[in-house]
Amino acid sequence: MNSKDDEKHKVEEGEESPSHSQQTVSDDDEIDYSVKPEFYDPELDDKDEVWVQKKRGGRTSDAILNCPACFTTLCLDCQRHEKNVTQYRAMFVVNCKIKSEQVTAHLGSKRKRGKKGRGSSEAEAGSDIGKTYKRVCCSVCSTDVGVIDGEEVYHFFNVIPSES
Repeated sequence: MNSKDDEKHKVEEGEESPSHSQQTVSDDDEIDYSVKPEFYDPELDDKDEVWVQKKRGGRTSDAILNCPACFTTLCLDCQRHEKNVTQYRAMFVVNCKIKSEQVTAHLGSKRKRGKKGRGSSEAEAGSDIGKTYKRVCCSVCSTDVGVIDGEEVYHFFNVIPSES
């Protein structure tokens, strides 16, 4: 036999292949399950709940709002919009960045409704005419998540809500 045949014969016998070696040990065999991992804390959920309650100051929230792109928490205390259930407003936020160079003006609705809803819709539209809003984005991934008005109330419309 030539040297190439010798090498091929050794590999076929399993002398150089790690899959045929008796010294190969699986990862499961190397783990010592009697020692608890350092990164596991069975009381962490309870600690997190106490932290959130402290941040809210005892108030209840309609949802906890998260960024739709990176799932970063944006708000722990918010109110759901009465009519648009996918929109929320809040005064205190985390992980949000205001894009001050990008201003949006709301002109209000010029559409008239029937006799039944005319008074209330005109009053609502009249209160929003001329308001300016600055765009708000996630400070982690820069995804647009809502706007902030002149009274420093955040209006979220591009978020993922979770039960509080």
